Amino acid sequence: MRRPIVGIIGNNNLLNDEYPVHTGGLMNSMAVAQVAGCMPLVIPSDPRLVTVEELLDLCDGFLLTGGRPNVHPEEYGEAPTEAHGAFDRCRDAITLPLVRACVARGQPFFGICRGFQEVNVALGGTLHPEIRDLPGRMNHRMPPEGTLEEKFALRHAVRFSDDGPFRRLLGAAEVMTNTLHGQGIKTPGARVVIDGWAPDGTPEAIYVEGAPGFTLSVQWHPEYNAATDPVSRPLFLAFGEAAARWAAARQPVADRVRIA
Repeated sequence: MRRPIVGIIGNNNLLNDEYPVHTGGLMNSMAVAQVAGCMPLVIPSDPRLVTVEELLDLCDGFLLTGGRPNVHPEEYGEAPTEAHGAFDRCRDAITLPLVRACVARGQPFFGICRGFQEVNVALGGTLHPEIRDLPGRMNHRMPPEGTLEEKFALRHAVRFSDDGPFRRLLGAAEVMTNTLHGQGIKTPGARVVIDGWAPDGTPEAIYVEGAPGFTLSVQWHPEYNAATDPVSRPLFLAFGEAAARWAAARQPVADRVRIA
């Protein structure tokens, strides 16, 4: 029996500042393969190359990854400014309708950092262009210097609601996470429930209320040390189980009988 296929949303980048490439972080693929137990498949996020319908048919779940470009503010009704940073309109064109389709179908997805923000925007929410510029907020951005370990180090607590899915899954009211983001949720989208907060009030964990499938999304980066981190591992295990259920449910009955 094949492993469930998880489509990892790729990013559009320039190799050596000149050669266009589609990229996906190794940490994402390792977390999907080694913890979630699924087959990682990096998706070229460009509507000229793939369609949402093809991706829904091919994959059993989706990992909405982080990325340097931000969701274009026109997607939530605002004009772009210098504070909004760089954009990737091709990725916007794939991920936003993909999220809406997954919510409607019950097909699982796991949102990380930019992916967390994409879920909110896809469902009608808005974003702050720069969290650190807001009164009383901390700087959530990745440290500009240091080793990879230092950049992904645990930096602040995340507090969960008393009766939400994150507290049930992780078995804790509060956990420590890394933080490598500049933007954040301003207003939550329709059915987007904020279930975890940083000490400065920044939303850090969400899910889609009433959705039939796995919709947990986080503002931090759980793919780092996913195999051993006590917060990351349960998230990827639960996501992998959801993808496996989706794969089993759509497998032809005859194939299931032969396997059994």
